[in-house]
Amino acid sequence: MPELPEVETVRRGLAPVMEGGRIIAADVRRPDLRFPLPDGLANRLAGARVERLRRRSKYILADLSTAETLLIHLGMSGRMLVSGGAGRMMPGQFHQGHPAPLKHDHVVLDMENGTRVTFNDARRFGSMDLFPTGAEAEHWLLRGLGPEPFGNEFDEAYLVQRLKGRKMPVKSALLDQRIVAGLGNIYVCEVLHRAGLHPETPAGEVSAAGLVPLIRAVLDEAIASGGSSLRDYRQADGELGYFQHTFRVYDREGEACRTSGCAGTIGRIVQSGRSSFFCPVCQPR
Repeated sequence: MPELPEVETVRRGLAPVMEGGRIIAADVRRPDLRFPLPDGLANRLAGARVERLRRRSKYILADLSTAETLLIHLGMSGRMLVSGGAGRMMPGQFHQGHPAPLKHDHVVLDMENGTRVTFNDARRFGSMDLFPTGAEAEHWLLRGLGPEPFGNEFDEAYLVQRLKGRKMPVKSALLDQRIVAGLGNIYVCEVLHRAGLHPETPAGEVSAAGLVPLIRAVLDEAIASGGSSLRDYRQADGELGYFQHTFRVYDREGEACRTSGCAGTIGRIVQSGRSSFFCPVCQPR
């Protein structure tokens, strides 16, 4: 599932063609994705201007001129793809550069600037919703989320307090969206390797010293690389991310540790149904 760097990369790819632009037509090609789509979604989007495009955790949020916000979750295989851009379109018109809709193109947005934004999702684990702008704290998918990793609320003092006394593994704690929003399996594995922490270390035993800057560094590097493409993920222009080529531990079981001077071999354990990759030399238990 796309994590914070992938979602942020997609948001940045969409911003130049959507932010400040008007949706002149919306084609909603099925009634549901993972969850039922909002009633009247096509009519509620048509004519709306995208005032702001932002990200919260692993969700893209488009604040509209209609005082509603469009929530987009990519799920396991969702893609937001941009095509065209050669001048203004009439609703339903195919400009040069717009491919014919494919089987898994579920929501298609025609922008006034001539671009087309298509939500393609083969497995249909993604979702879209509309809610009143400013009410995200009340939305059932967003309420209870912890601070953003790049936000001022997320600092060493906060993390120390949230980990204090917890017996759960530090890996599980960092994946808890109520503690910090947006982190997923890939980047937590990478962060723990850089921190020299075994994924099974009890969270309460971690001082958290240095974890916040490490989290931000890993996420910054991943965003700069366009995210990680392992299976379905693509950037908004259809290109692959390439952070996966610099993984230190994730998905590298049995391979040599990339830490200079380390003779360790990357191992794997399963925690709560998810694979945790680590170097037993760099990250002793």
